[in-house]
Amino acid sequence: MECLNVGEQIFRLILAVFLGMIVGLEREKAHKPAGLRTHMLVSLGSCLFMIVSLEFSFDPARIAAGVVTGVGFIGAGTIIAERDKIVGVTTAASLWVTSAIGLSVGAGNYVLASIASLLALLILSLRVILRKAYA
Repeated sequence: MECLNVGEQIFRLILAVFLGMIVGLEREKAHKPAGLRTHMLVSLGSCLFMIVSLEFSFDPARIAAGVVTGVGFIGAGTIIAERDKIVGVTTAASLWVTSAIGLSVGAGNYVLASIASLLALLILSLRVILRKAYA
């Protein structure tokens, strides 16, 4: 079990919120059902669960698996079937990735979480980038 000082715990929580904000800003700008606050909260919650599991659990992977399952339910709520299409799948996937980012920060892997956030932002921005390139 890992014992973190309060300053390190607070840093991890703030970093998780910031990285969740990076992904959430794009979803907010695109007017998607889960935007800035949702992504920030998912990342924060995932980070907090990881910190708590590292301090109090003999099996942190079990709690991380529970986070993934719980975020699946949140993601399912963003998926909407319309007459001829399904919308919200990308937003659900971005929430799923954001939870992994929060778990990574909570585990202390800041570089991996930061790179994943930037990659998620790039992937979510591809539509706009490609539209401009082929316009």
